[in-house]
Amino acid sequence: MSFKELLDLEHQGWQSLCNGSGSDFYGHLMTDDGVMVLAHGQVFSRQDVVDSLSEAPPWRTYEIDEERLIPLGDSAAVLVYRGKAYREDSSPAFIGWMASTYVRGDDGWALASYQQTPVPE
Repeated sequence: MSFKELLDLEHQGWQSLCNGSGSDFYGHLMTDDGVMVLAHGQVFSRQDVVDSLSEAPPWRTYEIDEERLIPLGDSAAVLVYRGKAYREDSSPAFIGWMASTYVRGDDGWALASYQQTPVPE
């Protein structure tokens, strides 16, 4: 299991959210039954994520820190980190703890579950 591989996938995901290709990226990365539990309190299926990201405004920039990996056997792991992201407008940064659960299949790593927990101001 490679900490670097999974962290690289997280960076690729955030970069796709900045360049407007998040819908395609997560449509391919997520498992068929994968979910995202988002900071606004909703649980999105893979299709909900694809639909939502096709209309979401891009992020201007992001930061990832305090990363840690929790192995779940040989073919699964959770990557936990603090993320900070900024939109193009003057809105305050979104700061939250993220937990991405990956499973490894024949085609490589896939995102099975992702959860955001906002950090209170």
